[in-house]
Amino acid sequence: MIEGFFDVENALSKLDKKGDFLAKLNAVIDWEDFRPILSRIRKVARKSNAGRKPYDEVMMFKILIIQSLYNLSDERTEVMIIDRLSFRRSLDLKLSNPVPDATTVWLFRAIATRMGLIKNLFDKFDLQLTGKGIEARKGSMIDASIVQVPRQKIGKDEKRELQQQGSVEEWSDPKRRQKDVDARWTKKNDKTYFGYKNHICVDVDNKIIRKFEVTDASVHDSRMTEKLLDYTNSSGKVYADSAYMSKRALIYLDCMGFISKICRKGSAGRPLTASEKRGNRTKSKVRARVEHVFGMQKMTAGDLILRCIGLDRARAKIGLRNLAYNMNRFVTLLRLRPSTV
Repeated sequence: MIEGFFDVENALSKLDKKGDFLAKLNAVIDWEDFRPILSRIRKVARKSNAGRKPYDEVMMFKILIIQSLYNLSDERTEVMIIDRLSFRRSLDLKLSNPVPDATTVWLFRAIATRMGLIKNLFDKFDLQLTGKGIEARKGSMIDASIVQVPRQKIGKDEKRELQQQGSVEEWSDPKRRQKDVDARWTKKNDKTYFGYKNHICVDVDNKIIRKFEVTDASVHDSRMTEKLLDYTNSSGKVYADSAYMSKRALIYLDCMGFISKICRKGSAGRPLTASEKRGNRTKSKVRARVEHVFGMQKMTAGDLILRCIGLDRARAKIGLRNLAYNMNRFVTLLRLRPSTV
């Protein structure tokens, strides 16, 4: 089948009429702003000037964002870039241009992970948002979500040795690389989970993730409160569910000038009073907005599937997911408030 000269242009024109999200993303995000951070990856990856010229680092970063937006594996990402005109246009790739293969995508992300750049990229985009008038306002909402990974089959003796020594001597190198020894078990609502936790701080006004931390699933939500506090928010109010309630948290918030809007919790010897129940309902009307963030992440890309092993890689994948959410949310905010930019 012979294609006409304008077939691709016509197809993209029709796509624009239907609404191409990636085109909207490219139109509002300053991708070049990330280049100074991303250029550090090229210095590590490029050992000599021989061979094929490396792919542009900003384009590779866009690929990681597309991956996170659509929850794609490295192999599936390669296929989708080859297959989708919208992906190619977003990456400035013509039909005749070569597409980075799955190994190249994996290596780029691995170097960024090893250098700890994902958090830097996340913070850089937050500065972009602030510069365009999307500031943290009306208080902060704190919450956590469990991200599951494949459950590990480890014997009791191996588990004991792992806890005591940090590794199992009898494991071969290939087996050790397939065992996620950083993930942990936790229980929630009588159900057990194995994996990690995505702890986030979201500003009430814009529902933008301002801070995040990634831990194994066994870490209690309340232990991350101090690390998640957003000192740039125009309001000192901090909203959270009763899991974050403790004397230590209340004292710390008071000392740092924050106003606690953490839901109260009763106990066997001290049930909540009618006044405290009313207060919880009032706080929950605001606090519930943080659930919209996790809901939107799940609605747009489904449950996050961690195709990686270890806390560092999980932190990178979850961080990219949070960054991709913020970019998605930014497009929505511009549609709702076109005067922002």
